[in-house]
Amino acid sequence: MSPLPCPSRVELADITVRDGFQHEERWIPTSAKLWVLEELILAGYRRLEVTNLGNPKGMPQFADSDELLKGIRSSKRVEKQIGGVELTAVTIRERAVDRAIEARLEGWGPDRILMMVSTSASHMKKNSGLDHAGYWAEAERSIRKAHEAGIKVNGTVSTIWGCPIEGPTRLEDAVAFTKRFLEIGADDIEHADHDGSAPPNKVHDYYSMVLDAVPDPQKHVAHFHVTRGWGLANVLAALQAGIVRYESTLGGIGGQPANFFEGSPVAGTGKYYYQDPNNVGLVCTEDLVVMLDEMGIETGLDVDRVLATGRMVERIVGRRLRSETVKSGRIPKKPTGF
Repeated sequence: MSPLPCPSRVELADITVRDGFQHEERWIPTSAKLWVLEELILAGYRRLEVTNLGNPKGMPQFADSDELLKGIRSSKRVEKQIGGVELTAVTIRERAVDRAIEARLEGWGPDRILMMVSTSASHMKKNSGLDHAGYWAEAERSIRKAHEAGIKVNGTVSTIWGCPIEGPTRLEDAVAFTKRFLEIGADDIEHADHDGSAPPNKVHDYYSMVLDAVPDPQKHVAHFHVTRGWGLANVLAALQAGIVRYESTLGGIGGQPANFFEGSPVAGTGKYYYQDPNNVGLVCTEDLVVMLDEMGIETGLDVDRVLATGRMVERIVGRRLRSETVKSGRIPKKPTGF
């Protein structure tokens, strides 16, 4: 019997405090965000997405971005580990990139920033306010400036498997966008299924195409949503294609930025794409970590601490979340006595 073709080790990033909390319609205290980041670091995470440096008027969950970045940099709980942790902030537009650079020069800014293109022209315009030509020009300037300040840049490619506005998209376009991002200097690429439209067979097809075009697996990060429940199936498909970097959120929370916050409408990114705004979220960190552990794939993480952190995140947001393993626990490794 042939073993399942998968990597023996993968690298996981957690993006709960940014992508996870951005869909929450009430304020998550800065102290709670900081605690989650600290716990993830103590569990072994070395890549974390912390905040969004765009204008907090439209996304008020990120009004504490400066305080949070300063807080994790100066945290006594993780002072021994923080030097080896890569902190990422989202900077969709150039003004946010400039803000990240200023913070970096002051000693507390992010190590890595994220810019994003959508293969869909409609989604590109809605997400950034620019067309493709305008955004590529802005991204090229921004990457050059960020590198001069010692900041890495992730280029995210979105609407790979479909667009919530335009419908079907072409995988070949996403491969071309990946290559273009790398040509203008991006350090790595996040390949994003932001609306949960990717079925596992097309995930395998796409990542096989991408690795043929750009064979270095360290250049690629898989980002799956679970709007239709396919998240972990898509992780398995990506593993079989050879992808070794993944990101997820505790409890599987997250999605499009909230357009209703603390009792009032806010801009967010406009009208929700989803029929049910509660049926959103990403691959669940707890379930992903436990699944990989059961598969014998090394992550370098403290699985039990990850589960404990997930249980606390449920208390922080005030509701039961998507994680099955938070509820059922790990598979017992010895007789239970029942």
